[in-house]
Amino acid sequence: MNLQGLITEFLSKFALPSNLWVEMLAQSLGLLALFVAAWAANFIAKRLMLRVIKGFAKRTKSTWDDDLISCRVFDRLSHIAPALVLYLFSAAFVGGDSFFLALFLRLSFAYIALIGAAVADAMLNFLVARAQKVPALEDKPVKSWVQVLKIVVWLFAAIVAIAALFDRSPWALLGGLGALTAVLMLVFKDSILGLVASIQISTQDLVRHGDWIEVPKFGADGDVIDISLNTVRVQNWDKTITTIPTYALISESFKNWRGMSDSGGRRIKRAVRIDMNSIRFLSEEDFSKLTEVQSLAPYLQGKREELLRWNQEKGTDDASLVNGRRLTNIGTFRAYLDCWLRQQPATHKDMTFLVRHLAPDEFGLPVQIYLFSSEQRWAQYEAILADIFDHILAVLPEFDLRVYQRPTGADFRGDSILESDKKL
Repeated sequence: MNLQGLITEFLSKFALPSNLWVEMLAQSLGLLALFVAAWAANFIAKRLMLRVIKGFAKRTKSTWDDDLISCRVFDRLSHIAPALVLYLFSAAFVGGDSFFLALFLRLSFAYIALIGAAVADAMLNFLVARAQKVPALEDKPVKSWVQVLKIVVWLFAAIVAIAALFDRSPWALLGGLGALTAVLMLVFKDSILGLVASIQISTQDLVRHGDWIEVPKFGADGDVIDISLNTVRVQNWDKTITTIPTYALISESFKNWRGMSDSGGRRIKRAVRIDMNSIRFLSEEDFSKLTEVQSLAPYLQGKREELLRWNQEKGTDDASLVNGRRLTNIGTFRAYLDCWLRQQPATHKDMTFLVRHLAPDEFGLPVQIYLFSSEQRWAQYEAILADIFDHILAVLPEFDLRVYQRPTGADFRGDSILESDKKL
């Protein structure tokens, strides 16, 4: 005889109005006892067993059990204790032929299915946490793949739970999903696009965790801190977070600076504009002055011998500077700049190295530096760039060259003062 029968037999000894009262009171007491048993199972699982497991995990040296705790695997697993009590002991506490028994069996089975999905979800989070510590998987979008599995797990659990509540076979519900395919495609559109994008990103190695990317359309410029099924999170240099749809990295253009990091250098591409009115041929006095520059002396001596030999072979008339080939202050400055930059320890000598003229325009003649710094860190890179152009701007007067810049109010005030002095 089960507990429900014992309760009924006990209550029948009292003078109750009818047998209906006996059955109702017996079922109420059985339900109360069932809930007390479920509460006791929940208390033992969460207050006692869970504390013991967490304490044991903290004392061990291994990290995998700590990951199980942080991913809440045991927390979610503890919820299954009261559900099992409700499912296994409903017949004993409630009775074999009552409506409440059927209801409790269905509810408890549906609850067990959902708890199982929650435990599986936590286990998948645990696998992601462990995968992030494996060097071979650091650049793989493991989180995106796991999120697809989570969708499958929760969808299957929901079907099982619904089938249990309506007392139907889950395979019958799965067969009926064919008619809902269009609805499911609409509901999971972003997830499907994200899955396809994640596969392409992984196979083509477009983006990795930690890459510096620029996506102008979304205002993203910084490091990738998370790649999931639906979104890619970028921490910008101002510490703001930009969220980008994963499929946007396939459908839109973006810049990945990983190539710079892998190359070992960071590009310097900047120009200083020279006032073209200051460009002229070198005089003998200029030549004597510039040969005192140690890094420039070998170039000047070799270049002068080359030009003298060329002019003699061509029979050049030295009466005019226009005749033949001559040294210029801008050419000498460019040669000096090339030599000086190659002597700097922060410049990468094995990568593209150019000091060149760009097309002159109304803003002067641009002299561009196109080379690579061996320092990639932002602050140090900017310091190197500033030092280079500090030197360039300071050394220009030694070549009798002037930097072009638009006149300011101070320039006009100076001109007006000179004009007034002339009138006086």
